[in-house]
Amino acid sequence: MQLTGHVDVRPLLQDDHNFLRIALYHAIHIPPGADAPPPEIVDHPELALYVDRWMQRPGDMGFKAEFKSEPIGAIWLRIWGDEEQGFGFLEQDTPELSMSVLPGYRGQGIGTLLLHRLLETAESRFKAISLSVSISNPALRLYKRTGFIEVSEPENGTITMVKTFG
Repeated sequence: MQLTGHVDVRPLLQDDHNFLRIALYHAIHIPPGADAPPPEIVDHPELALYVDRWMQRPGDMGFKAEFKSEPIGAIWLRIWGDEEQGFGFLEQDTPELSMSVLPGYRGQGIGTLLLHRLLETAESRFKAISLSVSISNPALRLYKRTGFIEVSEPENGTITMVKTFG
């Protein structure tokens, strides 16, 4: 859908948990020609930990993009402990970034808008941010443009990246 109007960016709240589940599903990169997994995949423990108990853990923060009061994208950070770790885990003091723009709104700068807003806010709170991204995901170019660097060799088609502040 071509946007014709203003996109608002607002902080994610605990009440945004249901939208975060939708965003998490759309954060899964599906290579061209591949079948999308069923939406229930976000209930698998290795994915559910990205949104379970949202805003109930230290370090949870993020933003959502809205168009005409409807959420169309989200970006969020989560700090991992000893028991739970995401795919882009580096160390306990480095939160992992997750980002998603709903399919009909991709390619219009919404991801860039969300990422810049998050980085502005996170820079005063954290020393660095990590993420995991498929090497075939177009978002990889955005991450490189905003200063993320690769810190792992490709494994199963994904790499871990980090952006260091200061």
